[in-house]
Amino acid sequence: MFIKGEHISLRAMEHDDIELLYEWENNIELWHVSNTQTPFSRHVLKEFVDNSQYDIYTNKQLRLMAVENTTGATIGTIDFFEFDVQHARVGVGIYIHQNYTGKGYAYESLRLAINYCFNILHLKQVYSIVNSSNAPSLKLFEKAGFEKTGIKKSWNKTSLNHFEDAWFLQLIND
Repeated sequence: MFIKGEHISLRAMEHDDIELLYEWENNIELWHVSNTQTPFSRHVLKEFVDNSQYDIYTNKQLRLMAVENTTGATIGTIDFFEFDVQHARVGVGIYIHQNYTGKGYAYESLRLAINYCFNILHLKQVYSIVNSSNAPSLKLFEKAGFEKTGIKKSWNKTSLNHFEDAWFLQLIND
């Protein structure tokens, strides 16, 4: 395992994850939070796994899989995006499958991700952008110490003529 916590570990993607990624990435109900509008083929996901060099400095992004320690079940993902070396910051997003919500796994996964960002990558800040209606995610990020520092008006299109505000949240490494 890459990063191990009490109940959750974060690890690199593997070929065995392709079927889970296929299911999760093609779940239309999740597309509004992942800025996706088209389905992914297994071939594309295989190339994504194969071509991920796991070098956040090169790719400016990284996906880690969240794994339940006791069962070894892969339960979600942590995505790092818009990695900016010059300004020492990265965006973070999290997905935990609905079968594993309500157990504190999202919080532990996020805390492991924050630890990785601050203590391994030596970043100054981690941020996220969360739709204003996504109360569970807002609560999660605030519990993890993130602060709402701005609102992005009409930021995400949620239907044909409807846009939703999104909160910009930051966690500063002091």
